[in-house]
Amino acid sequence: MKKTASALLLCLLSAIHGWTTAQTTSYPNQTIKVLIGFAAGGPADVIGRIVSQHMSGTLGQSMVVENRTGANSLIATKEVAKANPDGYTLLFASLSHNVNRVLLKEKAEYDPLNNFAPISLGAVLPLVVVTAPDSPYNSVADLVAAAKKTPDSISYGSAGNGGSAHLAGALTATVAGVKMLHVPFRGNAPALTEVMAGRVSFMFYPMIGIANMVADKRLKILAVGTSQPMPEFPGVPTMDASGYKDFEQTAPWVGLLAPAGTPEAIVNKLNAAMNVALKQPEVVKRMKDLGATPSGTSPAEFRAFLTQDLERWAKVVEASGIKAD
Repeated sequence: MKKTASALLLCLLSAIHGWTTAQTTSYPNQTIKVLIGFAAGGPADVIGRIVSQHMSGTLGQSMVVENRTGANSLIATKEVAKANPDGYTLLFASLSHNVNRVLLKEKAEYDPLNNFAPISLGAVLPLVVVTAPDSPYNSVADLVAAAKKTPDSISYGSAGNGGSAHLAGALTATVAGVKMLHVPFRGNAPALTEVMAGRVSFMFYPMIGIANMVADKRLKILAVGTSQPMPEFPGVPTMDASGYKDFEQTAPWVGLLAPAGTPEAIVNKLNAAMNVALKQPEVVKRMKDLGATPSGTSPAEFRAFLTQDLERWAKVVEASGIKAD
């Protein structure tokens, strides 16, 4: 009887293995759904659509982007975390993937590392420090000096609590050892409007469109969040040169994730297709126009990146006292 049961179990396991192998070999044989937790038109959405379109050609199967907005991408993230790990439901994630978990802890209802299979980092979007054109501040040092003289006299805007601009501003204040007032808005556009008007001292902003605003004297740029000076902004120092080391690591990022348990062969196939897409000249150009830098990685490299990113923002949130809304 035991031999019969063992034989049946071996047959069952063999059948499951054979079915799994067949599914992996034929992948993809249906439309792949890519969820994005932000509204259409934003950086994550635009880059996600560009990459998905080019991946479709390599994979020979459509990749359809669906926006699941709400709660700083929390809705989309939880949906993918609970999806069938078959490679047909993916998440085009951003910095909020880790930050939501740091701020909400168990209330986030997902683990950013253990509930997902990293596929590849897609791009990073360096931030720049901007202020009003007639602002009395001409450097990050000026902002810090004013904050030291009068705590909370310097304010910085953001697109909302826990976003990249909020975290970058909080990190700057924490490293400098000063108190600055965070002013959240419902999006980058209204925040930037208040900075231009001088009602908010400064903000960290993605590079998209900034060069034109500086040329039109609608904004003044104080520093760039990259490791090297940017040719688009001659004479503007890096955050590193301003005394804030490795600040480029805080740049918002976007990348592709699958649910945990997705077969390695499927993850590798998606990774290969994504890296092909990120090397296409037209993709590189469109990324540059958006102020983004393509950054394809292996799944293991992306996992290491996510781990470091999670640790970094956990320290910043703890040191700065940032709370969830």
